[in-house]
Amino acid sequence: MTRRVLYASFATKNLSGGVDVHLHHIALLRAAGIEASLWLPQPGTPAWMGDVPVVTGPTVEVGADDVVIFPEAPVVPGTDPAPGARKIIFNQNHFYTYATWDGPLDGYPGWDPAPAVWAVSEESAQVLRALNPSLPVTVVPPPVDPDLFTPAATRSGIALLPKKRPHEAVLLRRLLEQDPRVPAGAVHVLADVPRSEVVRVLAGAAVFVALSHTDSFGLPVAEAMLSGCLVAGYDGGGGIALFDAPGAWRVPEQRPLLLADRVADLQSRQEELSHLSEANRAWVQARHSPAVVAVTLLAAVADARTRPGAASTATHPAAWLDRMPDGFTKTG
Repeated sequence: MTRRVLYASFATKNLSGGVDVHLHHIALLRAAGIEASLWLPQPGTPAWMGDVPVVTGPTVEVGADDVVIFPEAPVVPGTDPAPGARKIIFNQNHFYTYATWDGPLDGYPGWDPAPAVWAVSEESAQVLRALNPSLPVTVVPPPVDPDLFTPAATRSGIALLPKKRPHEAVLLRRLLEQDPRVPAGAVHVLADVPRSEVVRVLAGAAVFVALSHTDSFGLPVAEAMLSGCLVAGYDGGGGIALFDAPGAWRVPEQRPLLLADRVADLQSRQEELSHLSEANRAWVQARHSPAVVAVTLLAAVADARTRPGAASTATHPAAWLDRMPDGFTKTG
């Protein structure tokens, strides 16, 4: 029970982006010889978790050399989830930083010792540094698997993920379906489908419609580009850097006519722009492949170990989920 890295997480019904990043981090750490595990509040794991090492229980005993990683929400005033232990707040969405925090800014998060903070993008890190200058913030980007997200031999059609903007997604689908540049049946809506179906559709799609909203990174956008899709849409705030890719077009927020026109144009020119599809995949691999992210992740863990820590009883953040606002996804 020494020198472990524990990710406090949640067994959501379907694999969420936040939990998926936890799983990828754990795999990278274990490949480097570090004992890393997912920490869930209750026994039982969904099938999609595979054989990831799991620690369960509302509390867990941690050693002086362990590192415990908590999500950005819930962080509750006056409550230290692991007094004395070496802790990290892994902030995967800076928009949720104060979801349960109504205390003073200079008191955040009030833990002893003070935690380090990991952010998933430079945009997110800049926001977090401005909010709490006393907390050290490191960018640890999500890895995206190039063996899982890979282009199919032939590509056509448009993939649309409506989760963050369901009403606008319906509007966009209707606009695209009546555009003469878009063939009948070309729009594929990825709503409430398993991960395997997302992978399959992205592999065969020519264009991905980015409907990011209040995001710190935009994992679906990176997955689509790694799959060889051209991308058009909204950056969600934290995903602005992804639109530096050669085959990505950022459209002003809530301008469905502009977005539909851009997507239809890309659909009609997919063969002409196929070189940008290949360039998108290379661009993501150079920045977010597991091998690249592993270097940053291992350095962040090593830095965390230089910070003070002691043995403690850690409480899973599920204990404070009743403080979360309505509609919050319990993924960290």
